[in-house]
Amino acid sequence: MHFEGVAEDGPARMTDLSSSPRISVVVPVKNETLNVLPLVEEIERACAQLAPFEVIYVDDGSTDDTGQQVLNARTTRPWLRLVRHEASCGQSAAVRTGVHATRAPIVVTLDGDGQNDPAFIPQVVAALDNPMVALVAGQRLGRKDGAYKKWQSRIANGVRGRILKDGTRDTGCGLKAFRRDVYLRLPYFDALHRFMPALVKREGYQIAHVDVVDRPRHAGRSNYGMFDRLWVGILDLAGVWWLIRRRRRVPTVQEIV
Repeated sequence: MHFEGVAEDGPARMTDLSSSPRISVVVPVKNETLNVLPLVEEIERACAQLAPFEVIYVDDGSTDDTGQQVLNARTTRPWLRLVRHEASCGQSAAVRTGVHATRAPIVVTLDGDGQNDPAFIPQVVAALDNPMVALVAGQRLGRKDGAYKKWQSRIANGVRGRILKDGTRDTGCGLKAFRRDVYLRLPYFDALHRFMPALVKREGYQIAHVDVVDRPRHAGRSNYGMFDRLWVGILDLAGVWWLIRRRRRVPTVQEIV
């Protein structure tokens, strides 16, 4: 795993560390060359009212020039950062890498293919104003996936919901906002991002939901999404169910002075 940090060849490419960001936006990408700049521009517009902010692209072992496109966009955007995986490790690993690199207490994630509309970022962040809410999950309307993939997701989400009782109809939506410290307490495993509502509830926090519009992919083809298939994630489902069953009461801690 290689981390692309602060450049040494001039202030134009340096990440601005002079102020702590209010939110961090994490975007996992793999072979999304044509989608980088349009999405960065949309994120920039959507987050203007949330400044200061930072955006961290996690290049998950791309074999095209996705990383270079991020570096090109960074020349005029000091809040844009790039982290690279030498080899593809999957979407959950990319999100985890990005969250570890963040500096803000609130993290927003969205997919790098442009199907998640960044215009909803202020709305999902605002839903975290309730201190008992630790995760805001986007819920896609008018999904643009093919009929077969939508059928897979419907079955998987239905079974997951009945077993875990997480109250979330669509855990596969990449647009989420959550508290960084709570995320880092969750057990890490592949496909974690699809079980976050159940695991956050296990920590004693509430989940909020925001309906978001699903858009067609701007360019390229899907590189993630295999965990929509129930038969791929069945062991993870059983493992999360076991973790929930083993949960002990979350203590309320108060320091006595």
